[in-house]
Amino acid sequence: MDFTSEQRFDDSVLEREFTLGEIPGILWTPASASASAPAPLILLGHPGGLPKMYPRLVARARHSAAEGYAAATIELPGSGDRPRLAAVDEARADLRRALAAGEPVDDEIVDRLILPLVDKAVPEWRATLDAVGSLPEIGGPVGFAGGVIAIGIRLALVEPRIAAAVLFAGSFVPRTMVEEARKVTIPLLVLLQWDDEGNDRQLALDLFDAFGSKEKTLHANMGGHTGVPQFEGDAGNRFFARHLK
Repeated sequence: MDFTSEQRFDDSVLEREFTLGEIPGILWTPASASASAPAPLILLGHPGGLPKMYPRLVARARHSAAEGYAAATIELPGSGDRPRLAAVDEARADLRRALAAGEPVDDEIVDRLILPLVDKAVPEWRATLDAVGSLPEIGGPVGFAGGVIAIGIRLALVEPRIAAAVLFAGSFVPRTMVEEARKVTIPLLVLLQWDDEGNDRQLALDLFDAFGSKEKTLHANMGGHTGVPQFEGDAGNRFFARHLK
């Protein structure tokens, strides 16, 4: 893990860009984080394209840092400046054609699009957690927040360091991963945009029902994909305060 740049914002949050092998990422730490008082860590998921997603990610990270959490994110496989994944790009093009034509998106397209991303991204997230978690100012339990929700499902299932997750129900989920969701037991807060034009609402509800967690909460808000209300950030911080501190 090599840090390549850093800046400190006026709220004293330290932002450091890093690379982990070929994977670019960003780490934000609050001023309160130190070796004697390490900060809990929240992994920030997103749909890919780190430069495009940066404004939303840095806002989420600084909001979390105000509550004493560090936050980290990495670029998705095949996105940004990383080498393209031809099969995933082809599936994404097929998905867009189906949506533009008003046709149903069949399971085969979803599997081709999502499963390779999950299989490649989850080990990268775990390697990032190894690297960031070794820093003296980072410690304690870990949370995951954001999407792609299928990546969050797999991480919640296989990574014991993740104690709780806020998942965004805004992306397609292979039906085989609904079975994986039944084995997820950590506390969950799931955010659903009721009018999300690119999301299968019923599948999102079925997925929430499938999660095996004893503590799981669904927040459904009116509006499209990018219309998640700002107050859900506060709800997420309260959720993590119950499980990461």
